[in-house]
Parts: sequence; structure tokens; C-alpha cells
Amino acid sequence: MTENNIIDLRSDTVTRPSKSMHDAMVKAELGDDVYGDDPTVNRLEAVMAERVGMEAALLVTSGTQSNLTALMSHLARGEEFIVGSGFHICKYEAGGAAVLGSLVPHPLSTPADGRLDLNAVIAAIRPDDSHFAITRLLCLENTYNGVPIELEYQNKLADAAHQRGLNVHLDGARLFNACTALDISAQQLCEKVDSVSICLSKGLGAPMGSVLCGSGDFIARARRIRKMLGGGLRQAGIIAACGLVALEEEVPRLGDDHKNAARLAQGLATIDSLEISPMSAKTNMVFVTPPEERLQSFRDHLAEHGILTGDQSPTMRFVTHRDIDSEGIERVIDATGSYFHT
Repeated sequence: MTENNIIDLRSDTVTRPSKSMHDAMVKAELGDDVYGDDPTVNRLEAVMAERVGMEAALLVTSGTQSNLTALMSHLARGEEFIVGSGFHICKYEAGGAAVLGSLVPHPLSTPADGRLDLNAVIAAIRPDDSHFAITRLLCLENTYNGVPIELEYQNKLADAAHQRGLNVHLDGARLFNACTALDISAQQLCEKVDSVSICLSKGLGAPMGSVLCGSGDFIARARRIRKMLGGGLRQAGIIAACGLVALEEEVPRLGDDHKNAARLAQGLATIDSLEISPMSAKTNMVFVTPPEERLQSFRDHLAEHGILTGDQSPTMRFVTHRDIDSEGIERVIDATGSYFHT
């Protein structure tokens, strides 16, 4: 729990750097990453590339920049990518692919579990016709709203894309949550994709940064795109140092966040006034729908008890993370019960 005793359920992005991360930042060997001579950045990129079984990696400032860099490295202006309409790349990145990359999204309906329909993906691939943008890329997301996509199904989608000449990019912002839930390695999860973006600042608890991984040629293009987007980094070893700590110390404890989410879902499910989504607690997210007329007063009640929630409506999203322990989970359950039972 945080020092000020606030339980922040808004996202797993709200974590503060751990003591190990603070220590690592102070001790980090530094260089200039634009020149390629920051040893700590180089070490993080090598470690992450090895983790996912790819040739190379690139540290960037954020998941949004990582995904945009990937799209612009895979696609030429006017080319098209297939993506879930609810995926982060399509919905929550300010239209950057179209505005900055001149790229064409082809959104598909996204079910609650994030599993794009295989037949819909195949049907979305444009024929060779001058009337249409050329379809070059399939974008996947794992986890999707906290739900891990099974490896077998992800591979079916990737195989279908590859057989039709498309590359595959995976938005793996919470990749290690997916790996933890599915009990597989990051290399297994990424075996059939051509590139993957992994956030350091979500469940892994680092203060900022994402890592984009792919082939050597792909990352060489991405490095140029990163510079174009204003993401050239200098003494970025202080960021990379936190990422290395995250891989070593935070990945092994992600299961604790999942257990806390399961306990939270279990506790809230005993309150008749709440509807708990069946998609809850697949990893570290719980989705709760209170009566519409009581949503704001419920949110205010939690805030009065030192519990912060996001502004989603009508379904609220509660996200567990390193800074919320089992005691904090019980506080949330008790505060919720005190609101609905009075």
C-alpha cells in the first residue's frame, strides 16, 4: 500500500518506483542512447529481445509511441492494418497512426474476451485492387482488458495473416500478465508474431518506458522512426535500469496481483447490488457495474475512504498492482459493503 494509505485502483500505471529501482537509477551506467552507447539501455534491449526470442529491441518513451513506431516501421503511407475496434492502438492512441503515419486502420468488432474472429480477419484482407488500401499488417493485443488470449488462438490468427502475406504486431503492454496467467514464457507467446510492444510502466511498476522488439532490420527502421517522433533518448540508462529491475523482481510477483484481483472479485460478488463481469480477475482487473443511479455516489464514497477509482461508466474498472496488498483489498471490500448495506 502507498505511504499515504491511498488505495489507487485506477490503473497499474500509478505505481511508484520500488526502492530497488531508485537504487538502480542512482547506480546506472550512462551514455547517450542516440549514439547507441548507453550501456544500461543496451543491456535492457538485449535482455528483452532474448526474453521474447527476437533479434533486437528498442527502448521508447511509452506504449503509444512504441505502437506507432511499430506501425510506421511495418507500413508505408496509405497502407492498411487490421485491428480490433476496442484495441488500444485503435481507440486510445489519439488517432496517431492516421494523423502522423498516414496509415489506414481497418477496425473489426472486438468481443469482450479480445479474440478477433478468425473468419472476419481473413475477410478483412483487401484484394489486389487499386480501389483499396493495401492490407499489410494484423494487430493483436494480449492481454485485452485484462483477459489473456490463449496461445493456440493467437497463433491461429497469426498463421492466417502470415499465409496471406501480412505481418503481425502484438500490443503486449501487459505481456507478462498474460504469460503469468497462461503459464507460458514470453518467447512462447511471441513465437508467431513479427513485433511486440511491452510496457515497463504498467504491471511491471517502472516509472516510464516501453520496449519494442522485432527483427534486426525492423528495429533499425524503428530507431529512425523513433527519432522522427521526437523519441531520441540521451542518458536513458536511468529509465532502463528500472526496466531491468522490473524484469528481475516484478515479473515473478505478478501472480500476487492476480490473486488479489480474484479475492476482490470474490468479495464484491457477495454484494447483491453489484454486477461482476465474468471477464474479471483473469489477470489483474475487476469490472464492476453498480446501479446506474448510484454510480457517482458510490465512487465518491470510495474516495472518502481513501480508495481511488477511474471515471469509467457504467462499468467501473478496478486494477490491482504492486502497491495494493491483501489488506488493501479487504479495505475495498469492506468500504463497498458499508455503502451498499446502509
